[in-house]
Amino acid sequence: MRIDRSRLHDVVLAGAVAAASVAMFSLYGPAQLRAEGLRVDGMRPPDAFGALLVVLACVPVAVRRRWPLAALCAGLVPETLLAAFGYGMGAVGLAGLVLLYSVASHRGLAVALGALLLAAVAYALTAAAGGMRTGWNEHLVVAVLLAAVWGAGRSLRLRRAYMEELKDRAARLERAHAADTRAARAEERSRIARELHDVVAHHVSVMTVQAAAARRVLAADPELAREALTAIEHTGRLAMTEMRSIVGVLRTDTAAGTRAELGPQPGVRDLSALVEQMREAGLPARLVTEGEPRPLPAGVDLAAYRLAQEGLTNSLRHAGAGAKAVVTLRYGPRELDVAVADDGAGVAAQPSSPPGHGLVGIRERVALYGGILNIGPLAGGGFEVRARFPLKDGQ
Repeated sequence: MRIDRSRLHDVVLAGAVAAASVAMFSLYGPAQLRAEGLRVDGMRPPDAFGALLVVLACVPVAVRRRWPLAALCAGLVPETLLAAFGYGMGAVGLAGLVLLYSVASHRGLAVALGALLLAAVAYALTAAAGGMRTGWNEHLVVAVLLAAVWGAGRSLRLRRAYMEELKDRAARLERAHAADTRAARAEERSRIARELHDVVAHHVSVMTVQAAAARRVLAADPELAREALTAIEHTGRLAMTEMRSIVGVLRTDTAAGTRAELGPQPGVRDLSALVEQMREAGLPARLVTEGEPRPLPAGVDLAAYRLAQEGLTNSLRHAGAGAKAVVTLRYGPRELDVAVADDGAGVAAQPSSPPGHGLVGIRERVALYGGILNIGPLAGGGFEVRARFPLKDGQ
């Protein structure tokens, strides 16, 4: 059976306060007070009835945390009766102080102020009705004691509220951190998915075209077919290397993953090799660079390469036999213009058909860096994929 420790502590405290109060009630009777020079005219000596009232005044301490204000009010009744019957015991007893502290530390400011006023009024009434004659200095000490106990209770409540606020703030920060972590993971998964799609779509398209060419010339020209198969092998190895580089960042606990993470990403410096690879795959392509080349931000550099890769892959798959492609890289004062255009009739003849999921990923890449993407057929025939990336401060 589970025991509420706070209630058990309050019951034990009530017993201790009752024992101390009864002892004080018994030891400080009229004879002892008269011996100390105090006037106690008409004050009743301690007896069993008075001790019972003292115990009843201490019983509400057992529920001081659950019903603090009600406990204070209940405790003031026996205190008042003690004064009314001439025992001279007021609300400044030990139980009254404990209950006043409990109200101040467990209830709001308005209720706590009401409890302080109630305790002061109760003391004034019992002091007026009691048989013990005291001076103003004794009343001042009682007022200071009541204020000190009340202030200690309010201080504890404010500190408890401050700690709760700190805990709540820490919980909110932890939830916000968890949300940011989930968003970062989702963004990283999306980035890796785009990278994998670009790599796989490009290299698989190249390998498919080369395999078709090898099949057509296998019987007539085995040497040419062997060259096509060698190119397929080279393309496959290149695809595997790029895929390891992309997926390797997910395995940072291994040395290979660390090396993959530190490896350079492809950029515009690799466009020449990309164009040469497309020539080997059967798409006549060339690279045109306009303006003065300069270093680019890493994100824009990768996005420009992926755009050219996807555009050439699209031309290889859809432009048709005999089509040619041109990759144009134009450096402007504050922008980078990347375009891939072909003169084929595959996609251009069907402008209503979607260009593929890869170009959708390219659109996301371009938008990420504030660029503008145009995809569509050319007026004189062919198809073009073109993007303009803004460059800040000449970069």
